[in-house]
Amino acid sequence: MSLIGKAAGGAAIVLAATAAYLCFWPVPAEPVAWPAPTPPAFTGPFAPNTRLAGLRTIDLGGEVGPEHVAIGPDGKLYAAMEGGKLLRMEPDGARREVFASTGGRVLGFDFDAKGRLIAADAFKGLLAITPDRQVSVLADRVGANDPIGYADAIVMAPDGMIYFTDASTRFAPARWGGTLPASVLDIMEQSATGRVLAYDPATGKTRVVARGFSFANGIAVSADGHTLFVTETGRYRIWKIDGRANDIDVHRGGAQARVLLDNLPGYPDNVMRGRDGRLWVGLFKPRNPAADSLAERPFLRKVLLRLPRFLLPLGEPYGHVFAIDEEGRVTDDLQDPSGTYDTTGATETAERLYIHSLQARALGWLPR
Repeated sequence: MSLIGKAAGGAAIVLAATAAYLCFWPVPAEPVAWPAPTPPAFTGPFAPNTRLAGLRTIDLGGEVGPEHVAIGPDGKLYAAMEGGKLLRMEPDGARREVFASTGGRVLGFDFDAKGRLIAADAFKGLLAITPDRQVSVLADRVGANDPIGYADAIVMAPDGMIYFTDASTRFAPARWGGTLPASVLDIMEQSATGRVLAYDPATGKTRVVARGFSFANGIAVSADGHTLFVTETGRYRIWKIDGRANDIDVHRGGAQARVLLDNLPGYPDNVMRGRDGRLWVGLFKPRNPAADSLAERPFLRKVLLRLPRFLLPLGEPYGHVFAIDEEGRVTDDLQDPSGTYDTTGATETAERLYIHSLQARALGWLPR
């Protein structure tokens, strides 16, 4: 056989092996088809602007990823970082210290009437941290055979009920390499196993409020304490859920669950109650038309999962937070097309608007 023939034969073997790998190599996700809406243009209330550009920053002492920030009952600013650390500091960043460390990854927290920090830890479940820094597990399962795999966000209701999201029952960060790899698997699969849970401190029991979300992410409560606002990252929308519901499937419709805001221009992450009735929402990344075009092509999405992660259609960096009222009307919108600071949410006080981030090495903020 000539050298050319041998080279051609070798190339054919390589191509065949590559094709076999892309088509048949096992991956953990089993993508399903879903009807993605046509991505909207940046128009109307989301018309492009640069109001988020030029953020001021607070140094975090080398820590990364202030995914959730809030003012505690002591007037201090708390921030949840990678590796499970919770930082505490003055609102301007002075006198920074490590308040506690869970050893997991806290993605959301709130404070109860006892002054405890109640945390949703993606690796550990629902945690309580006392003012003297003692960490305990409140809930890591709903039932004996129903673990909480991906605790994500939490909100305290006025009556003391603790509502939180379990982003995915299919892909737990503890098993699948961390929060980002697990979230990519869940959103690429679209099996919609995310849910909203409620923990009752009086009984110590956890129940399912609603299920059927494609990555249930941020959560906030209405002014009257009865309605929950939930971001569904994988399908670009925000839900309005009756907090008194019991194990409803949002796919089946009904009076206790409705879509408040649909077909957003990006992936919604945190939702936080601000001032004057505002609810602040962060978009992690803008929509990617290539990803939406694969919504009804589950086989191709499975092929993509066999490629290096940097080749996945995850969207370009773009800073974006906006505010809505409880009826879903957009009341404020801040963008930074440069994507210098990746955004996941916002916390509003009388003096500042703090900007959450999964990957930033400083805490961004704007004066109010």
